[in-house]
Parts: sequence; structure tokens; C-alpha cells
Amino acid sequence: MIASFCVDPGSRIHNLDGLALRRLGIKKIPTSDLIGSGRSQISMRDVPVEKVCAYACEDADVTWRLREDLEPELEAKGVLRVFREAEMPLLPVLLRMEARGIRLDLDRVAALRAQLEVRMQEAERRVYELAGEEFNVRSTAALGRILFEDLKLHQAAGRKQPRRTAKGTGHATDEATLEELAPHHELPRRVLEYRSLAKLISTYLDALPRYVNPASGRVHTSFHQTGAATGRLSSSDPNLQNIPIRSEEGRAIRAAFVPAEGWRFLSADYSQIELRLLAHLSGDAGLQEDFRAGRDVHTATAARIFGVEPAAVTPALRSRAKAVNFGVIYGMGPQRLARETQVSLEEARRFIDDYFATYPGVKDYLDRTVAEGKERGYVQTLLGRRRYLPDLASTDPQREAQARNVAVNTPVQGTAADLIKLAMIRVDARLAREGFEAAMLLQIHDELLFEAPPGELKRLEALAREEMAAALPLDVPIVVDVGTGANWSEAH
Repeated sequence: MIASFCVDPGSRIHNLDGLALRRLGIKKIPTSDLIGSGRSQISMRDVPVEKVCAYACEDADVTWRLREDLEPELEAKGVLRVFREAEMPLLPVLLRMEARGIRLDLDRVAALRAQLEVRMQEAERRVYELAGEEFNVRSTAALGRILFEDLKLHQAAGRKQPRRTAKGTGHATDEATLEELAPHHELPRRVLEYRSLAKLISTYLDALPRYVNPASGRVHTSFHQTGAATGRLSSSDPNLQNIPIRSEEGRAIRAAFVPAEGWRFLSADYSQIELRLLAHLSGDAGLQEDFRAGRDVHTATAARIFGVEPAAVTPALRSRAKAVNFGVIYGMGPQRLARETQVSLEEARRFIDDYFATYPGVKDYLDRTVAEGKERGYVQTLLGRRRYLPDLASTDPQREAQARNVAVNTPVQGTAADLIKLAMIRVDARLAREGFEAAMLLQIHDELLFEAPPGELKRLEALAREEMAAALPLDVPIVVDVGTGANWSEAH
């Protein structure tokens, strides 16, 4: 499965049956042939041994044949290093993390759910007051009628006609539409609040307790190495990587995750790692100098672009510089920058031009990456992980533009994914080698979360900083931010 993902990250088929059919032309015995399906499904233990034997032997045989088919391809495509140094050594590390799990304070979850339920009911009551009638807030048809036929809010937003749904069957009441109407009336703001609280309750506060294993009292998420084409890990059952961190409610949900009794959490997080990788990959002297000098990179960018002293950089200027710093990594154009920083299109265009004039190495690197991607048909990370982008040569401007954005982003985001995987392997080995009781529990993008007895925290902090910073040598310093706490929110 992992070898298939390394040689063909764009494919969604990495399971044994799918690979057997696609690569070897073998249609394997379906599990349902042995145990049935639906209500009549039986246990594998009740299947005659000779039937299980044929099924199991076929699994082993096909796995062996796939290994022989894939190994030469790993070498031919230059991804043997990713496979051997990052992906395969990470597998047992993730196994230990899944088995360990993380504690969830069910009383805290119940209390938070009750609080949010009250707030949701209040938002619903206020919606009724503003509408002048009671209706089903979840009904898009009823909401559309009130917003556009009764209140005519599209006119307040400067539209002659209300937006329609994608199918054209009714009024659009999606989040983007409500955000557009929100400055003109309280009702759409309250509906957004209601929806946000309803989603937090159903997605997290109702769902998370169901994942607590009664034997361990912990939540055991599943990590996936073959989920994202950039190489980033994903998690499911439950997904612990998408708990909102910027909202007060999201932080309250994170606060319900707690360490073992009497222990503490330690969170180690790469600081601005994607921008540091951009500085390394582009070789831009100015950007590298900012990181080596330990400057706040967004303030330094604003000072360089606007030609002022760092002390004269206002929060608004820093915010614009931050938007373009991150926007460059994601191939952001002037339209999106104008929207995000609330400046005119002309200003946004000039700002991007000034940015590239200030950091010419970045512009050269981006152009070179796209050109090389077009020529080779793929882009790659520092470790050699590839992403195939045939659409770079597309005659469809929209598909070509999307491929350009992916080409620019993949080497940066993909190298960040490789870096944290290498760090996890190093950290795990040292925890075992040095006899720590502490354990690594979660990886969330650029963060690693540990639980440890209080007496190990100082040593663990030093270990995490050392191993994370040394996982992949760069031309700029790698900085790791560390926090500790009695719950996940407090630690991060």
C-alpha cells in the first residue's frame, strides 16, 4: 500500500484488491464470498478452514507479487529514499501512537455540550424574533424565503436578484451567501452562529464520546499515510486534525483532551516551517537573512516592501505582508489577496510586484519550479517525494492555473510533511533508547503532542527541540515552539 502511494500519489487505489486487479490483472476472492454481507454476514471463524486457507494464501501471494512489481518502480521513480527513510520506519511509530490513544474528559465534554446547546437555542430564538415568525432554521427553502422574499436582503447587498443554488432550484443560503448578507442584517449573522454551534455539537461533542474505548478509557484515532498527495498524514475515527483551533469553542473542545492522571501534556510545534522551507528552497538572500537574524518575518517583509523601519510597521501593514508571505506558497493571485486584505485590485497587484522585487530569489524559484514541473511532468520535495502534474501542459487555462498552484505549493508543503515524519522517527527512537515513560500521542500538521510525568518534562522538551530541529538540515534555523499544560488547549 505504501509503496503504491510513493510511486503513484495521485491515485486513490492503494488497497490490496484494487492493486491486484490494476497491476497484476488478478481478481481476488472477495471477503463477502466467505462471510456474506448484511444481516446474514457470519464471522470468519465460522468459515470452513479450506476456504479461509485459499483466501489467506491468495492475500500472501498477491502481496509478494506486488512487492516484486513495485520495488523496481520505487527505484526508477527516485522515491526509494522516501519509502525507506520516511514512510516504512514511521509505520511502527504510528502503530504505537494509535495503541496508546488519548484521554477524553467526558464530564467536560458534557458540560461544554450543555453550554453550546443553550447558546444555539438562544441564536434560534433570536432568528425567530428577527424573522417575525417561527420556522425550521435548517430548512434552506424556508430561510431563503425569509431572507430574499420577506426581507429582500439581496437588495441591501447590491444585487438585483438573489443568488440561486448550483442546481438553480432555489435561493442560495450557503455560508458564503450568508457572510455576504451579514453586514446588512442581524438575521444571517445569527443563522451563521446557529449553524456553527450545531456543527460543533454534532461533529465533536456528540461524536467524540462514542470513540472512547471502554477497555482503555481513551480515544484511538487511525492515522493514514496514503491519504494526501502532498504526503501529509491524515486521521480518522475520529479525525483529530480538523478541530478548529482559532475559535474559542474549538479551544474548549481541545481542553477536553487530558493526559494520564497526574501527568502533563507537552506540545512541540514547528514555527513558520513552510516559510523557512521557502527560504531554503528558493535560496533568497533577504528571506534567509530575516530568519537567520531571528526577525519577525512578517514585520521584516512589511518593512522591506514599504520601505519603513521595522518599528514603524503597523498591524495593518504586517497583516498584509503575512497574507502575501503565505499566499506566495499557495500561488495566490491579486484577486484573492485584494479580497483577503480588503485593498483594491490595483493595490494588491502592486503589492505582489513589490514583494517579488524585494525577494527576487522567491520569484525565480517559483518560475523555475513550474517550468521544471512542466518539463518533467512532476515536482518533488527535498526528500524526493514526487507529485505528478500532467495538467501543467493543459490547454485549458483553468486546469493549467490549478496545476501551477499545486506545483508551487507541493515542494514546500510536501517537504514539511517529510520533515515531521523524519522527526517523529527520531523522537520515537530516542524515547525508547533513553527509557522515557513519556509517549508521543498525536501529530497534527506541524505539531507533535506528548504526555509525560512532570519529572520528565524538561528532558522531553530538550529532546523534542533537538530531534525536530535536526531532522532535515536547512540553510535557515528551524525553530520549535514548546508548551505544556494540563490539557491540549493549555499546552498548545
